[in-house]
Amino acid sequence: MSYTNPDPDPEHTTGLEPGGGVPPGESPPAESSMPEAGPRDTTKGWAKAPLVLILGLAILIAAFFLAYAITLMV
Repeated sequence: MSYTNPDPDPEHTTGLEPGGGVPPGESPPAESSMPEAGPRDTTKGWAKAPLVLILGLAILIAAFFLAYAITLMV
């Protein structure tokens, strides 16, 4: 069984200059022609209602433990 190299032979590849360089016009453009094709920024942040509910719950839990600690000391 003989092995064949899957890479094209640089001497017979079209679009290459001697030495392996690429002539102008053969390479893709530096920037995409579709600017909207990139990832979108979907971060909008927290809404006010969930943030207030979470903070209120955290304050309620902290107040419970503070009151419990005070009753243990008395």
